[in-house]
Amino acid sequence: MHVATSDRKHGSHTGDAHSAQRRLTLVLALTLAYTAAEIAGGLASNSLALLADAGHMATDALALGLAVAAGWIARRPPDRGRTFGYQRAEILAALTNGVILVAICGSIFWEAIHRLAAPPVVATGLMASVAAGGLAVNILSAWILHGHTEGLNARAAFLHVLGDLLGSVGALVAALLIALFHWRLADPLASVFIGVVIIFSSTRLILRSVHVLMEGTPAHLDPEEIRRSLRAVSGVADVHDLHLWSLGGRTPLLTAHLVVDLTVRGHDVLRAATTELQHLYGIEHVTLQIEPPDFNIRGIGRPSIDRRSTSP
Repeated sequence: MHVATSDRKHGSHTGDAHSAQRRLTLVLALTLAYTAAEIAGGLASNSLALLADAGHMATDALALGLAVAAGWIARRPPDRGRTFGYQRAEILAALTNGVILVAICGSIFWEAIHRLAAPPVVATGLMASVAAGGLAVNILSAWILHGHTEGLNARAAFLHVLGDLLGSVGALVAALLIALFHWRLADPLASVFIGVVIIFSSTRLILRSVHVLMEGTPAHLDPEEIRRSLRAVSGVADVHDLHLWSLGGRTPLLTAHLVVDLTVRGHDVLRAATTELQHLYGIEHVTLQIEPPDFNIRGIGRPSIDRRSTSP
């Protein structure tokens, strides 16, 4: 026998998703506007640090655009071709963002090597002004997204914004060092610092995205602890074939086989087990199969009937 519980917090998740989508769209508009200004300022001031930060903001704009599009696709309901729905669209977008960021870093490091050998003259006043404006935009964007980063896409966008914020700080520091000490190496060194920040955040993003795509266990859940909790349910003799994963990095899903003593009622065990999973671990979508003690030992017994009819 199978039983599945639907996501009772669907309305809450939907409301959070819509709120995050609106905020991502607003941050996207801000990022696009200032990316154009920073590119113009970097070219006019001849600052690689400023252009590196602009490149980071440009990739963030692309990342935010992908996140907004993926968020819209992910809200589509399941259909005959996608019975689990489209939540993985957000993970694919996050993975794409991470790969693009790594490619951008390669170009930043390549240009920085050339400028370390022959540092150019930089218009520090314009560089500092544009960087200060970028810092203000990034602080505003971080404030807009703060507290609304439940999904992997939203968290990735928030990390991008924080990286931009650090990039703007780096450009400001470089402008100050050049203006005060005429240390023109500060500009390419600041661009290298920005690139390192991007590499760090993008690597984490790629690894987390791959983890979800590989049906990895959600980081906040321990399968062995959950197995012990299920074994402690009255009437459960053993637990096997326990699988724990997520579709879009947010809502966890669980399937397991429960070996149950024939002296207890299966529905009582199912009710107790699903309640335990929901209350202790927040796992709302659960599929459990009840098996008699001799089902696995001798391989006998009537095959269970699949009564599952809900989707996550």
